[in-house]
Amino acid sequence: MNATMVMLCLIWGFNFVVMKLGNGAFPPGEFAALRFLTGSLVLIGICLLKKIALPKKADVKWLVLCGLFQTAYFNIAIQISLTHISAGLTSVMTYSMPLFLSIMAHKWLPGERLTAAKTFGIMIGIAGLFLAMNVHAGGSFLIMLLALSSAISWAVANLLFKLKLKHCDTVQYTTWQMTIGAVGLLLYTLLFEQGESHWGVMPVVYILFSGVVASALAFVMWNHALSRTEASKASVSLLLVPIVGVISGSIFLDEQISIVTLAGILLVLAGIWVVNRKSPEENRLNVSPPNIDKAL
Repeated sequence: MNATMVMLCLIWGFNFVVMKLGNGAFPPGEFAALRFLTGSLVLIGICLLKKIALPKKADVKWLVLCGLFQTAYFNIAIQISLTHISAGLTSVMTYSMPLFLSIMAHKWLPGERLTAAKTFGIMIGIAGLFLAMNVHAGGSFLIMLLALSSAISWAVANLLFKLKLKHCDTVQYTTWQMTIGAVGLLLYTLLFEQGESHWGVMPVVYILFSGVVASALAFVMWNHALSRTEASKASVSLLLVPIVGVISGSIFLDEQISIVTLAGILLVLAGIWVVNRKSPEENRLNVSPPNIDKAL
């Protein structure tokens, strides 16, 4: 697990605290729309400054699909789920994404086999999330399926990126899929959401952090990592995100961490280690051959 993924998990994990505070100031869908619209504007500005070209015509349809799957549907499904089932259960369902992405990668991405060890590691990690999030069963089965569909939607977007858009500039890809998704979120908010907004200095800070740091910067980091790493290894590291969220909640919101939660965190770390450790075959390939000239 490299420094980029560690930083990404810290940003997205702490953003759980920011989102919780932001949802106290805005209706959830509106906060998500404002977050991604802010991130989109920042990225569009960067594209203009760096003179990054517009997407190729052949890539537009894939960018639209990724934007709808990764930004629009993903966030709408989460927000609806949170109104009916616990945040812990929603988090676990959402962060089961590595399992679905690994299965898809095994089938459609050459060279990304889902080995028994990787499967075992992912399952350990997801089991750890159940413990760490202190999940209790309950709620509508259809709502739980909706929460699970957010993970599938995210996985599909990541697969499409690896299959169809890996050649794109990372900032270019992130900018346009996020912009498309943000427009979808805005339309959903205007058509279906109700509630009052409470503007002020801190609500603006919540939007700026979630939009600039946790959206624009973090998704560029994620897409950069995904383009250069096996899907299963990159995605399973994201199991740390809700763990960081739990720890951040304890530090900044005085939420309690139980012994069971600590046990769950250890399981998540064990699962990430199992998936990311090198196989015996990889170790043999990395061993340098003996220097024959010196031996002679």
